[in-house]
Amino acid sequence: MQVKNSNTILREDWSVFVILILTPLLLYLVSAILPTHDDWASLTRPTFESLFTKERFFFYGSHWRPFDSIIGYVAGRHPQSLFPAFHHVLVVIGHAVCSLSVLRLLKVLRFSAPARNLAAVFFFITPAAMATVSAVDSQNQVYALVFGILSFLLYVRVKRRKYILWAVCIFLSALWKENGLMWALVCPLLAYGFDFIDRKTLRKDLLAGIIIMAVYALAIVLQPKDVAIHPEYVPDLIKVMKNMVKFLFTSFVTVDYVYLLHQPHRNLLLAAFTFLMSLPFLFCLLHGNAKVLAGKKMLTVVVCLMIAVAPHLFTVFSMMHTYAGLAMIAVMVALLAESGRHRRHLMLCFLLFVIDAVAIDVHLIGESIHSGLVGKSMAVEAVTKTGKPVRRVFVVIIEDDYPKLSSFCVIPSEAFGWGLAARHETNYQWPQAISDTTLLRSRHARDEAMRLGMEKLAADSFDCVWIVDHEKVDVLQKGEGGNQQSTTDYK
Repeated sequence: MQVKNSNTILREDWSVFVILILTPLLLYLVSAILPTHDDWASLTRPTFESLFTKERFFFYGSHWRPFDSIIGYVAGRHPQSLFPAFHHVLVVIGHAVCSLSVLRLLKVLRFSAPARNLAAVFFFITPAAMATVSAVDSQNQVYALVFGILSFLLYVRVKRRKYILWAVCIFLSALWKENGLMWALVCPLLAYGFDFIDRKTLRKDLLAGIIIMAVYALAIVLQPKDVAIHPEYVPDLIKVMKNMVKFLFTSFVTVDYVYLLHQPHRNLLLAAFTFLMSLPFLFCLLHGNAKVLAGKKMLTVVVCLMIAVAPHLFTVFSMMHTYAGLAMIAVMVALLAESGRHRRHLMLCFLLFVIDAVAIDVHLIGESIHSGLVGKSMAVEAVTKTGKPVRRVFVVIIEDDYPKLSSFCVIPSEAFGWGLAARHETNYQWPQAISDTTLLRSRHARDEAMRLGMEKLAADSFDCVWIVDHEKVDVLQKGEGGNQQSTTDYK
């Protein structure tokens, strides 16, 4: 009898095995991605202070993310072996857990096996997730969603101590990343939309959710902290409108972003091909589903989707932040797939989508690998040309006109981490201090960089100057007797 039940589970939830089979392959692919850009500045980078510090567990700068800081502490124990390998393991395993959580969510919402399996696989492989899955510092986004989904499952399934467990999960989600707090509103709204609670309970629990959010805000206010609000986080109408366009595009349009948006790699023919490959699946989902699109459940999910991504829409939105709304998008896919009349056609179109999505995913990961290798090459060049350990380095960056695209195609100077990649290359032995400045690109930018570098050395402020021009790193440093030596092409 037990074998029969097991076989039934195997047939019903086949997406579990698809996810488990693809997870090691995905981990293998992303493991070659090296840190770039924000990876060098986030709390998850290797840190060497004591575990028990105020900054590690309390509000610091503009974030309260203790889990990020703990990851950075762990990476700091063996930085060259754990950074970024440890981070990739956390992200990919977290994405797999999140995909399985989406499957469980859809089961609780009473979707049929075909609809929930299709939506779970969609969540796992969609290119909209790749900016998160292929990033080094995106554990916070992944686990914020894991605990957000868990908060809903506890909210609708647990009777005793329901509000305590719900609040704990929301706090854990928010301590991974601030947008996790929005599940305090998403949970009662989604439960109401799928008839788990009535309108009276909805009003009561929305108030409870607001109280949870207020307690979180009060906890921040009461902490000893230095608040630094980055200008990018200040909302304005134009920014919100641009962010909304980015959100709609990255969430609902399946296309190879690199071929479409990144000028050096632009290939509109291939971009159009990847888009057309996904259209039959989209058509099958939408065809004949006008009532579903206008129904209570769909409208509720749309509201929940907008709430989930609202913190990013009002501050900073990049492709990575699409992940915050992907669980709700998976529910939308399941709703449309559930009511589809031609299930066989839908599955054939979905297979075409899978082939398309996997091809796009591999290409996006490949470009991320290339960006990381550029940064490493620059780091090796800087260390090799410097030739010996130095304590203080000044980095002069000539502003790059090279376009970027999210974390897939990164500007070389950002892949270089403004010099921090070189510090990683020396296993954090040197330099101890790095400062940087950026010069506008012009005909005289190289001469200006050389002059500024000489001034820094003459003032005895720094032991060495690295001049970054696109992928090239040149070195100015003090020689014996205080003379300045150059390993640059500047004349």
